[in-house]
Amino acid sequence: MTRYALTLEFDGTPFMGLQRQTHGPSVQQAVEEAVFAFCGDEVRMQSAGRTDAGVHAYAMRCHIDLSKEWTPFKVTEAVNAHLRPHPVAITHCEIVPDDWHARFSCVRRSYIYRICNRRAPLTVERNRAWQVPQHLNEDLMHDAAQVLVGEHDFTTFRSVNCQSQSPVKTLDRLEVYRENEWVFVEAEARSFLHHQVRSMVGCLAYVGMERWDKARVKQALEARDRQALGLNAPPYGLYFVEAQYENET
Repeated sequence: MTRYALTLEFDGTPFMGLQRQTHGPSVQQAVEEAVFAFCGDEVRMQSAGRTDAGVHAYAMRCHIDLSKEWTPFKVTEAVNAHLRPHPVAITHCEIVPDDWHARFSCVRRSYIYRICNRRAPLTVERNRAWQVPQHLNEDLMHDAAQVLVGEHDFTTFRSVNCQSQSPVKTLDRLEVYRENEWVFVEAEARSFLHHQVRSMVGCLAYVGMERWDKARVKQALEARDRQALGLNAPPYGLYFVEAQYENET
């Protein structure tokens, strides 16, 4: 068996999420079926993270094991050909050691959340960003975001369906900045809880609208109670950006 590390880019709009689902299409299913069409191997793709329905990815890292050794170029071209017309593509492929694991070898993950802060409806960015018509104060949002950086019990920002064994996570970075009508929230950590990024963004949006302040965010965090959450931002503004591994630049 030969193990291949894949980097996937995908539009999450038509999928129920990255992981296989019994109630609808998934990115994993699309890739596994494309691999089978290419070489006849029934593979089980492993990924650096999981994404909800509607969440996108610029560079999700995954791995598959194939019974025959092919060149990475051949795997990329063949699987991409069979992925059409799904909005999923392999942007990079390489052979890795058998003990390399897309999920368990990953040491850091990063996401970006895109908010279009304008009154006019979205057109080309529909289902690819969250439109917030009220003016957002990005400086207040960034300042409040620093309350969440570090090691905390993130129960308030955790989905009731989260399967993580512990709600305690270390958030390495959470930054908010503006570029014209766009407000971006960048998050980086070794791992995240289910809905953690979306829940943090929702509360920070309340701060930007000046409905909450920094103290209220701290209060919500310390409550360790999902009922203290202000708002869970919609999935379509969220993008998986990068998975980092030891000895990789």
